[in-house]
Amino acid sequence: MDRVASIEKTLGIYELAQFAPRVYLLLVNEEQPETTATILHADLDAFYASVEQLFDPSLRGKPIAVGGGVVLAASYEAKAYGVRGGMPGRQARELCPQLVFVGGHFQDYQRLGDAAVKVLNDFTPLVERISIDEAFADVAGCTHLFGPPAEIAGAIRRRVRTELGLPISVGVACTKHLAKIASQAAKPDGLVIVHPGTKLDFLHDLPVELMWGVGPVTKARLADIGVVTIGQLARTPGWSLTRLLGPAAGEKLAALARNCDPREVRTHRRAGSADAQSALGRKPAEERVFRPALRHLADRICSRLRTSSRPGRTVTVRVRFADLRSVSRSITLDAPISTTAILAEIAEELVRTVLAQHPCEKTISLLAISVSNLEERPELQLELPLGLADESRRPGSERGMARRAADGAVDTIRDRFGWDAVGYGSVALGSSRSVPDAFRKLAERDL
Repeated sequence: MDRVASIEKTLGIYELAQFAPRVYLLLVNEEQPETTATILHADLDAFYASVEQLFDPSLRGKPIAVGGGVVLAASYEAKAYGVRGGMPGRQARELCPQLVFVGGHFQDYQRLGDAAVKVLNDFTPLVERISIDEAFADVAGCTHLFGPPAEIAGAIRRRVRTELGLPISVGVACTKHLAKIASQAAKPDGLVIVHPGTKLDFLHDLPVELMWGVGPVTKARLADIGVVTIGQLARTPGWSLTRLLGPAAGEKLAALARNCDPREVRTHRRAGSADAQSALGRKPAEERVFRPALRHLADRICSRLRTSSRPGRTVTVRVRFADLRSVSRSITLDAPISTTAILAEIAEELVRTVLAQHPCEKTISLLAISVSNLEERPELQLELPLGLADESRRPGSERGMARRAADGAVDTIRDRFGWDAVGYGSVALGSSRSVPDAFRKLAERDL
């Protein structure tokens, strides 16, 4: 609310009562022609928590969190106390003693998320879903049917509220980057329309953390050089950003700060990588801790790679220490892989390398694996037994084929009886996980 109030004061935003409860239209003057902003970003508000409040009306207006040992999602009432996703449950209760924890209805999250996207599809076929609860839509080709973008956005919000009972915020702008930021400014349960003539005025007073690609680490680095708003970022010399963030990130953020975003809404976007991560809390940097965690992550990733017949060549691991500093290491293989045991062993070796290079780090808080350079390659090239040192990790070797056959058997059983019907012993017998696999799967993009 403070951010929206700041925008109101700076830009003179006029509230349109017909789009209750809150809609803001950014105008340069009253003579401005009809908007050419046709890209919508629709984002269901505090989605998981809102679904729980929908199912249990007694929870409405109360601070609630989905989860238990870890906060999977928090309502706006809980966020007001500083509670956020990924936070340990004990810390959340300390911040908000009256916090109510609820279990998740994971199948209903998927069902309602799909239903919200279907509402967008009823207006335009150009819909790009980027997560379970948010999507872009380009309405340029359907204004003659449903009216200007502002009316389409308002109709989408009303339908989602009426048909699904859920609040949704929508941003309308001329680029995807600006539309996403506008939807954030619209929260909770609002609509913000940014006219092209006001785009930089709207953008440059906002904090840099609203930008795509600016997380806590990048935000801190930018703050060190006095950059806290998007406008300050836009005025920062390119060489300075490149030196601070690297050439790729520096150039990308500099362009987005000027609203230079040529990306179009793509209806059939496939993920270029498969990744998974596990928050560990504060655990000793020992093999008994990271080995089962990495096996579990490898299992989740490789099952997706095999389902889509898209093995990958590049394996990257990320280790986050107790001070939230992260270190990544990667390796590119001769042959693409999708075998659970092979990926797990490679990831373990990379993690051991990280820990050997940082001997003073005794505690880890997060582990992540990513497989990229995916290939459309369902066939497997067999290899001769040449006695190579890494032969067991080569998918076409005799050992690699045996591991592939084991994965195939596991996949077949899971397809028939469910994910929990069978698993690898080092994972199944490990410590229980605070984040259910059903919740993790909601965040996985199609390969």
